[in-house]
Amino acid sequence: MKKFIVWLLIFTFIIALLTPFGVVGYYLKNFDYDLSKLTHYNPPLTSQIFDKNDEKIANIFDKQHRYYAKFEEIPPRAIEALVAIEDTTFFEHPGINIDAIFRAAIKVIKAGKAVQGASTITQQLVKNTLLTREKKLSRKIKEAIYAIKLEQVLTKEQIMERYLNEIYLGHGYYGIKTAADGYFHKKLNDLTLKEIAILVGLPKAPSTYAPTKNYDISMGRANRVIKRMYVLGWIDKATYEKALAENPKVYNDTLTQNKAPFIVDEVMRLVKQMGIKDFKTGGYKVYTTIDLQLQQSAKKALKYAYDLSLERIEGYKEKAYKKGKTPEEVDTSRLNGAMVSLDSATGDILALVGSIDYNQNSYNRATQGKRQPGSAFKPFIYQVALDLGYSGATELVDIAKTYKYKKNGEELKWQPKNYSKNYKGLITLREALVHSSNLATINLVNEIGLSELLAEFKKFGIKNIPHDLSISLGTMSLSPLELAKYYTSFANNGVQVETHLIRKIEKENKIIYKKEHKERFITTPEQSYIMTTILKDVVKRGTGVRAKVRGIELAGKTGTTNKNVDGWFAGYSPTTLTVVWFGNDDNTPMHKKETGGRISGPAFSYYYKEMLKYYPQIQRKFEIPNGVIEVDINGKTEYFSDISKPPKKRNIEKNDEELLF
Repeated sequence: MKKFIVWLLIFTFIIALLTPFGVVGYYLKNFDYDLSKLTHYNPPLTSQIFDKNDEKIANIFDKQHRYYAKFEEIPPRAIEALVAIEDTTFFEHPGINIDAIFRAAIKVIKAGKAVQGASTITQQLVKNTLLTREKKLSRKIKEAIYAIKLEQVLTKEQIMERYLNEIYLGHGYYGIKTAADGYFHKKLNDLTLKEIAILVGLPKAPSTYAPTKNYDISMGRANRVIKRMYVLGWIDKATYEKALAENPKVYNDTLTQNKAPFIVDEVMRLVKQMGIKDFKTGGYKVYTTIDLQLQQSAKKALKYAYDLSLERIEGYKEKAYKKGKTPEEVDTSRLNGAMVSLDSATGDILALVGSIDYNQNSYNRATQGKRQPGSAFKPFIYQVALDLGYSGATELVDIAKTYKYKKNGEELKWQPKNYSKNYKGLITLREALVHSSNLATINLVNEIGLSELLAEFKKFGIKNIPHDLSISLGTMSLSPLELAKYYTSFANNGVQVETHLIRKIEKENKIIYKKEHKERFITTPEQSYIMTTILKDVVKRGTGVRAKVRGIELAGKTGTTNKNVDGWFAGYSPTTLTVVWFGNDDNTPMHKKETGGRISGPAFSYYYKEMLKYYPQIQRKFEIPNGVIEVDINGKTEYFSDISKPPKKRNIEKNDEELLF
């Protein structure tokens, strides 16, 4: 009887062990299971943005930060290490490890509770993608069934590829390629054995073993992986000891790694315009024209000029108090700025900063802020004059005039003045632009004729130009980026180029967008160079002296709008064009002494000094085109061409064209 009871117990135990396999077999044979999420594996992928040197600017993702690694990209050592610690018989079993299940069952019976799992890599993949995390026998049975089914439709390599892309590895990283980049700033094939061991040891408890949180614990787990590989004979003793001794450097980055938020925002806006709706999950690679070094320089330059302005304004107050006067009350809380820099020949945007501090204000004034350019617009008028036969030596009338006009039936008067509140009588075209004479410019426009000037302006493609004399003072609205585009007409030898932020966009190693170079002929290199010589003088001895940088030729123009609402400097070196703007966001005046040259010139100068540090080999002098003639006039060099010939004495006739306002 006792023997019978023993056999009955053994029989019952065997039935108990075999029953789950019977249940699994029944459900495996009689029911279908949806494996499409794994057979047609399409996880959300992170898009990346790069600068011109392919240095990463940022990661863009929705909920899961993941780079995808094909099986061929995954180092064999990584697969060996994973299999060693997680599932030694992975390449032999059919999805479940029966031996492991029996061992686990015996330990459960002995302990009276679950003490050891028996999940294969295939089962772990199924659990993470197809099932809930509930700890029930029914879920475990489903897991086994799904695993067996999956092994029948996918190869071991495909299962391994999906597993290593799906698993969570702590710190917000999904997949081994993502974690390699995040923790170590390395590509998969550059990882050391110790770094690989850290990564494959993470799935068991990613929060506990994450090296950014618990470095020592993570190293201990990695050492167990390495020891397991050594015990299995998969690495030799020298490799084993070297790996144990290594202590890799671990980076604790933010997930986005956003080094240039204004660039990221602008890229997001542009890809949306292109109709790309899955940018945050589609795994795109956007290669921009940005130079990250110059981007940081532009950011520092803008802050530098901003701080100088605040210091000056405090200085103005102190001087007023010392003289017993009430200082001008200026609210500097709304003062802000923007800067954009281009490669003059290609239109590629090298740097773009939309405010003093993105964290305080993310509105991008460089692309979205439309403000009046003031005198920074004058070079366009003077270029038209040069192309009509004027030269730098042509004399212009610099006297005050009263212009009468009618508006809504009422007769009004306009009495423009120079910023310096004086006038020269007669002044050369060069000196008029160098010292930004309003009166000479207005009289030049009147002399050319408004209708002819507007007709000539069509070649620049400038929009919303006012059809009245206020054009002389730059009263249209432009963003810094738009003004920079138009200034390529001077900086690029008379050829205006379209601006670009994105070089190309790739998805799955296929190019889906590539920039297209577009240009517009404005004038000849000779005529453009004559303008450059005048704008060089603006920087050397005119309103733009604060933009000077030793060791490089610079040309440019200041711009200050009525009541000092806007302060601009637009200028260029032989290769690079840069526009700086400052003003109050609510369009109220800045301090009355804060002109374009004073507030924006220092930012321009700072930026080019930084550029020379990074690129000392950059071209530093403008090249003189063959058709330009240099003539000494009263000890000063003037430049002429077949179009802009040396002037003769001429009488300025009164232009009776009706003035429009």
